[in-house]
Amino acid sequence: MDQYRVFGNPIKQSRSPYIHQAFAQSTDQQLSYQSELVEINAFSAKVHQFFRSGGKGANITVPFKEQALLLCDQLSDRARLAGAVNTLSFINGKILGDNTDGLGLVQDLLRHQITLKNSRILLLGAGGAAKGVILPLLEQQPTLMVIANRTISKAKNLCSHFNDKKLTFSGYEEINCDFDLIINATSASLSGNLPLISKELIKTKTVCYDMVYGKELTPFLNWAKDLGAKQLIDGLGMLVGQAAESFALWRAVKPEVESVIDNLRDALVKE
Repeated sequence: MDQYRVFGNPIKQSRSPYIHQAFAQSTDQQLSYQSELVEINAFSAKVHQFFRSGGKGANITVPFKEQALLLCDQLSDRARLAGAVNTLSFINGKILGDNTDGLGLVQDLLRHQITLKNSRILLLGAGGAAKGVILPLLEQQPTLMVIANRTISKAKNLCSHFNDKKLTFSGYEEINCDFDLIINATSASLSGNLPLISKELIKTKTVCYDMVYGKELTPFLNWAKDLGAKQLIDGLGMLVGQAAESFALWRAVKPEVESVIDNLRDALVKE
């Protein structure tokens, strides 16, 4: 039976094994997908050991996504521009690296019937989470996309990697236009904090998306709700969406995500 893994540290919280086994069942694929804790200094050895033992592919989560980039013989444009890899495929003796995070985000937005073409997008944060989604968002042809970060130089540097006139950068306090979609790619919600942006940016029609998810609305989404935003989306669909893209790379079949998202949501509520 074909073997797949998700490598990370910590890894106990990973929902990837459930997601991929659900995909396998719904698409009649025979495979085994397991999570594996990797010691911080043992990542490269663990991946190569799995590769030599016949493993077919692996997902990579924190803190190894940038290390995974260095192991690859070939990279997709998405992975190269993101500077990180979350999906490894082992084909013909080579390690291929991809990054499906941005595809997962885009697919989740489209699933919620968000219009991305000719839209105005504000992306909050310039760290790893933001890097992974920029190219797929730009491929949807927005009119404008602004990367905003507390440290402006970091946002500027990130923009410089992409040759696209629609992409620009800003500090949090300098943002001064309306947006159709605001995406929180910062880790603020994980610590119960908010991105330091003006409440004036939140309008009734503004779609607010947080890459973080949980049992309740995230602090960012709660804040946006209090300010009147009508459409609030957390990152659970992105999690399942990026997994579906990985699964499609490995198995050449695209699984449906709705039932998996619904089951995960129900499980979250019961936790």
